[in-house]
Amino acid sequence: MPTPPKSTQSALSSKAAIPFEDALKNLESVVEAMESGELALESLIAKYEEGVKLAKVCQEKLAEAELKIQQLEKSSSGELKLKPLALDEE
Repeated sequence: MPTPPKSTQSALSSKAAIPFEDALKNLESVVEAMESGELALESLIAKYEEGVKLAKVCQEKLAEAELKIQQLEKSSSGELKLKPLALDEE
């Protein structure tokens, strides 16, 4: 079964290595390729697997951003402060 190119695999293996915008752009191109109807079954499966990984990266990035936003709180002087964010290490 074909696998995504090494550059894509290494980018997906380290979620911090790929910015959200790049992951989303790659996901959009995967969806376009899958919707084209021109892929062989093996290529379609490989694209699907790549898309699932990219979607996971996007979801994790959005969850991190949401946590950071939730950590913003007003101080007594009305200024917004960012509290340190403690993420669970996997």
